[in-house]
Amino acid sequence: MLFDTHAHYDDAAFNEDRGELLECLPKHDIEYVVNIGSGFESVEKSIKLAESYGYIYAAVGIHPEETAGMDEERLSWLKEKAKHPKALAVGEIGLDYYWDTPDRDIQKKWFIRQIELAKELDKPIVIHSRDAANDTYNILKESKVQDLGVVLHCFGYGVEIARLYLDMGFYLGIGGVVTFTNGRKLKEVVAYAPLEQLVLETDCPYLAPVPFRGKRNSSLYLPYIAREIASIKNIDYETVIRVTNNNAKKLYRMEGS
Repeated sequence: MLFDTHAHYDDAAFNEDRGELLECLPKHDIEYVVNIGSGFESVEKSIKLAESYGYIYAAVGIHPEETAGMDEERLSWLKEKAKHPKALAVGEIGLDYYWDTPDRDIQKKWFIRQIELAKELDKPIVIHSRDAANDTYNILKESKVQDLGVVLHCFGYGVEIARLYLDMGFYLGIGGVVTFTNGRKLKEVVAYAPLEQLVLETDCPYLAPVPFRGKRNSSLYLPYIAREIASIKNIDYETVIRVTNNNAKKLYRMEGS
């Protein structure tokens, strides 16, 4: 069965048919979905979704673009949310220098503080890193988070950066970009990386795989990602499904599920 390790079903793109779509997922071999909190409202909604569906879990974190609103009081609030029994991880947290807002020092401060929160609570972390390869790596290395369980969501760097993270025992989140004709860099990473360190994700409603590129994404399109990985690595589709599902459960500490 398929495991979507990173989705945003709280997004307004699903307002018209969210319930109908979520209810149909188990019928399409979707075993679990982790809905990822990315802001204060998103965290609340992610937990509500997790409470409403047995096969949906949450991660709670403040996306780097939202960190201008962070303070110690809100970090304490986040800590309480992270204690929810269906909150599996802290995330998505990290650095985003593509838009370069807020200030990089603010992003780094709250990235580090949220890593400290995850360490305090002994929770895995979901990392967002865009155009910030060196700072992300250095912070993670200095934070000594190898034992927590770490996934680089929507991995967007090349093989050299991938090697650094793989050597630290981290997972790489592989989504629809791997199916794009201009996704050569990610295809090379998938070819290089051990299957045992890859997990499937959609980042829905964003980044729908070919042939749905540009349309609203959902967990229903995970097979297209898995088939592309199978093709790149010249292995069976069923093997990709089985191993990535197991990887996701290890990452999120659900081995007993």
